[in-house]
Amino acid sequence: MNELAGLAERMGADIEQVRRGIGADPRIGHAFIYPGCGYGGSCFPKDVRALEYGARQHGFDAPLLAAVEKVNNRQKQLLEQKVVRALGEDLTGKAIAVWGLAFKPNTDDMREAPSRILMEALWRRGAYVQAFDPVAMDEARRLYGEQCALQLCLDPYAACEGADVLVICTEWQQFRSPDFARMRSLLRQPFIVDGRNIYDPASVRAEGFTYHAIGRP
Repeated sequence: MNELAGLAERMGADIEQVRRGIGADPRIGHAFIYPGCGYGGSCFPKDVRALEYGARQHGFDAPLLAAVEKVNNRQKQLLEQKVVRALGEDLTGKAIAVWGLAFKPNTDDMREAPSRILMEALWRRGAYVQAFDPVAMDEARRLYGEQCALQLCLDPYAACEGADVLVICTEWQQFRSPDFARMRSLLRQPFIVDGRNIYDPASVRAEGFTYHAIGRP
């Protein structure tokens, strides 16, 4: 789905419509065919690498496994690329709001999470990150300590205050129906980069936002 999302974005198609069409086939279904900004955690990354390594150890060429790893790593770069496209290469002095730090909802696990790839890339470009996650804040403190370019906020709206762009990294339920008017009043620029495609593009744009998602025109 991530490969198809990249193609859809370039062709002006909406990957959500493509996803619905593919998932309508009962042999496939809709449950696990969501494009996004990459998977993380302790299982998928380790297991894919282990399978690829095992294949090589036994002299078996398994290019699909290598491709899965390559595509996932590429997906994790997309959010940085979209922020740069919006704000420019030099992000010195820019504040970026990040919603979601865990690699998926309902966990505080940040191992190989897309949020970490994004934040570390933003820091290298001179940006300041204002982040919120419902349960992974303590884990973020453990990982990054007193990182001067990271502010862990008390709620998602505090993360938006004065930010130049909002980036959504984790599809937590509480992010799905926000107060868009309040968000607009807090953000320095009404710009959303949605790494999990949790909003309807037309609805968000009607609220006055510039909206960029994964595989959506």
